[in-house]
Amino acid sequence: MEEKKGIQTYKVVMLVILSVFLTFLFTSIGINRKNANGGIQQQATSFLDKYISNDKSDLDNKIEKCRRVIDKYFLGEINEEKLIDSAAKGYVAGLDDPYTEYISKEDMKAYTENIMGNFVGIGIYMVKNTEANLVEVLSPIKNSPAEQVGIQPGDLIKSVDGVQYTADDLNTMSSKIKGEEGTVVKLEIIRGNETLNFDITRTTIKVNQIEGEVLENNIGYIEIPSFDEDTAKDFKAKFEELQKQNIKSLIIDLRNNGGGIVNESLQIAKMIADKGSTLLYTVDKNNREKVEKSNNDPIIKMPIVILVNENSASASEILTGALKDLGKATIIGTKTYGKGVIQNVLTLDDGSGIKVTSEEYQTPNRNKINKVGIEPDETVELPETVKNILQVEKEEDTQLKKAIEKLK
Repeated sequence: MEEKKGIQTYKVVMLVILSVFLTFLFTSIGINRKNANGGIQQQATSFLDKYISNDKSDLDNKIEKCRRVIDKYFLGEINEEKLIDSAAKGYVAGLDDPYTEYISKEDMKAYTENIMGNFVGIGIYMVKNTEANLVEVLSPIKNSPAEQVGIQPGDLIKSVDGVQYTADDLNTMSSKIKGEEGTVVKLEIIRGNETLNFDITRTTIKVNQIEGEVLENNIGYIEIPSFDEDTAKDFKAKFEELQKQNIKSLIIDLRNNGGGIVNESLQIAKMIADKGSTLLYTVDKNNREKVEKSNNDPIIKMPIVILVNENSASASEILTGALKDLGKATIIGTKTYGKGVIQNVLTLDDGSGIKVTSEEYQTPNRNKINKVGIEPDETVELPETVKNILQVEKEEDTQLKKAIEKLK
């Protein structure tokens, strides 16, 4: 695209995926934490058991007929577990929703590691590119092996270690890209009209590497690459560190942040919004609405600029939309990605899972984000001389320059 300590976690995902991603992959998936004490898992399992046992008119009959043909004619070995996983995967894929998918038991471990923000891999956020039917790099993680060898946003991954994958194989591909630290993975990349090959050494990736510094005129700067476990805590610690250096205003850089855990972005919003302020509306398929409000007095009381671009998605858009609508920040950059739906991950009794789109969110002013994005208060493009938006030199960073100018 959540929380181990006895809390049932529902996870959301963008495809940068800050594919963090993001991966990172970044996923470009937003994630929503809720304390359900296992209730949803039990509901999902009992629902599926009831469906399979009581309604055999179409689904079971079709699978049974396929099995009879296979038993009678198929020449090779039959892997029953793989057949069942493939059937479940294809059934869910029939929804034609880019964010809803079946996750096998083997892939669930890798998926959970991505969300937690630490794993051994190459450091890329990935998303499905349904048009090309390939997995697309949303963005590489800063200072990761992928970035160091030259992997770029928009790269299409054709194969991993010689094995070709489609867009629907995102989770399987993610698990194959990971491996033991120090080993090498081979990626075949399509970039425009070129086919490129990269040998990348795996290492331990820390996804949510929040960075900060003090700029001119006592302006604080904090970059949030993705919203993973403990991002809000790390953000607060970094802010307090800069506050001790007498900052008077703050830039929050969400460019290329593909999203992550919704609750982490909301916790940051609560550090800035007034107590009682509405931060987010979520609406499910039955039009049931939930409202997220700030229940704290703000600890950040200074002018704020948020930087965004076309890769700012999901949880990034939740934070941006909330602070924009509440008048707590000026938004500078380019229009955001436009992922305004939330996914829950339901774990089945065999350890597999279904990530299902279950809610759409709206900003405090009731603005929808999905497939729309957020327009900045001031649109500022990077110069044409910038070839890689992940590696922008300060002298070329017109968006950062505009933010500094705004806060002077």
